[in-house]
Amino acid sequence: MMELNSTAGSVTPSQQFSIADLVVVVVYFSLNVGVGIWSSCRVNRNTVSGYFLAGRDMAWWPIGASLFASSEGSGLFLGLAGTGAAGGIAVAGFEWNATYALLALAWVFVPVYISSGIVTMPEYLQRRFGGERIQMYLSSLSLLLSIFTKISTDLYSGALFVQVCLGWDLYLSTVLMLVVTGLYTIAGGLAAVIYTDALQTLIMVLGAIVLAVKAFNEIGGYPYLEEAYLKAVPSKIVPNTTCHLPRADAMHLFRDPVSGDLPWTGMTFGLSIMATWYWCTDQVIVQRSLSAKNLSHAKAGSILASYLKMLPLFLIIMPGMISRVLYPDTVACVDPDECARVCGAAVGCSNIAYPKLVVELMPSGLRGLMIAVMMAALVSSLTSIFNSSSTLFTMDIWRKLRPRAGDRELLLVGRVVTVVLVALSVVWIPILQSSSGGQLYVYIQAVTSYLAPPVTAVFILAVFWPRANEQGAFWGLMAGLALGLARMGLELAHPTPLCGVPDQRPWLLADIHYLHFAVLLAAVTAAIVVGGSLLTSPVPPAQLKDLTWWTLSREPPQPSVCGTTRGPPNGSCSASLDTQQPPKAVGPPAMALKDTMEPPFWARVCGINAIVLMCVNIFCYAYFA
Repeated sequence: MMELNSTAGSVTPSQQFSIADLVVVVVYFSLNVGVGIWSSCRVNRNTVSGYFLAGRDMAWWPIGASLFASSEGSGLFLGLAGTGAAGGIAVAGFEWNATYALLALAWVFVPVYISSGIVTMPEYLQRRFGGERIQMYLSSLSLLLSIFTKISTDLYSGALFVQVCLGWDLYLSTVLMLVVTGLYTIAGGLAAVIYTDALQTLIMVLGAIVLAVKAFNEIGGYPYLEEAYLKAVPSKIVPNTTCHLPRADAMHLFRDPVSGDLPWTGMTFGLSIMATWYWCTDQVIVQRSLSAKNLSHAKAGSILASYLKMLPLFLIIMPGMISRVLYPDTVACVDPDECARVCGAAVGCSNIAYPKLVVELMPSGLRGLMIAVMMAALVSSLTSIFNSSSTLFTMDIWRKLRPRAGDRELLLVGRVVTVVLVALSVVWIPILQSSSGGQLYVYIQAVTSYLAPPVTAVFILAVFWPRANEQGAFWGLMAGLALGLARMGLELAHPTPLCGVPDQRPWLLADIHYLHFAVLLAAVTAAIVVGGSLLTSPVPPAQLKDLTWWTLSREPPQPSVCGTTRGPPNGSCSASLDTQQPPKAVGPPAMALKDTMEPPFWARVCGINAIVLMCVNIFCYAYFA
């Protein structure tokens, strides 16, 4: 428990946390549970489609907010601000790159997923390739990735935040948050998750804006940021080294491809591969888009999320840099003993950059709001992961074991899986506490770059290359997994050396950046998939209908007198005056959003907005390059 005492001791927060703060936190959580209960009552949760896909009736704005909130967990709040404090703005590339992946999701992947009528991603590969080994492998991989990267890091960072701010025991705060989170995920299904995400996003953005404004005021405004940041050096340094000096290229997004900490080649190509995995093939994200009323809503949701993803540079990363300027001795410490004293992690304390700002700069009451926001970030990413993991297990693994399971059994299993995930996460906390906090964030990025690229390669080939078949895809995934695990094993055996220690890692680690490794891994996997598919028999064309980009059925349904894309069910126009919302299809619920047609006017509006969005994105890249 050494790091507990050292963190609490270095911040002594208990006197600063007032009654007003406590009231804000309590009101916030009651509001949250209220919204969860209200939205659960609106959607029929006792059907599989109602619980897992929110009845496929979501409008664009909660989808966009939810896409943003699911990706901005508290791990990202702390991680982005911390990386900003340690190395400047280049990490914003992780956020801005998402724009292109989100547009690809709505314009390319969602139409394919909708027309194939699937609920989970592994189910898509199973329909596309046949066979069950790929589906089982992907479901297991997604469950493992979510337990060991997403759930554990969010819990760790959320607990670290509460601990820096409140001085509470790590376990107490985590268990409390898990209970609140688990309760409304189990009770409400996806509708509860998406509506509470919309509330979370609003509060997160408002709280972060207030803190960013206060932080910029402290240093005299944006024009002074670069100058002040380059002077932010801790008083206690390691002699004969340069690791205490801020990076000279701190204000540049594009960095040297060889010596840069985030090389521009990796941030352009490697990151795009990881972003495609995260935004276009990851259950947590795609499930949000599949719950849309129609394709236009899915597209508009993607555009809204992309605009929101432009904000973290100004609301999280730059405040993290300011935190280093204001508190260089704690946030920028390099001496291992000093760092262990400040935050319990010898590798560095940049992770506390954001909570440190909250505790020091926010007035009473608003501090409570920011703590509520961090709790919100934690709860929203956890609810998303719990809901999507239970969907994966229920639909892909349980249905294989018990093909005749009815709706009631599937819903019960989904709820039980959530409870098991909560239990596993709590058990995982002490392991996290003992692993060094500074390494943890690097470990997430790295684990993703070792395990995700083969999945990206297989999905892209599945959608765009009809000749790809099951044998090629399966052996490509296996080869990619073997290579990724080999590199991951090396990484765990040879951690990054501390300040002042010579780098004696093997060249595969020292010279190949993990973002470059992601490119190599995807290329090797793709080559094996192509080779394996060409050497074995092709998939029969009849089996490919509606499952690849080239075999989507593009003919519109029968036009009707009302001008809607589908004729009204009873022949009268009054039934479907709203062109935005086609009448509910009759039949099994999982097939609700089957056609990919959309009103031409809204299709055009979405297209124009997407072009404007890309212009804004390219301008920002160019300005900060």
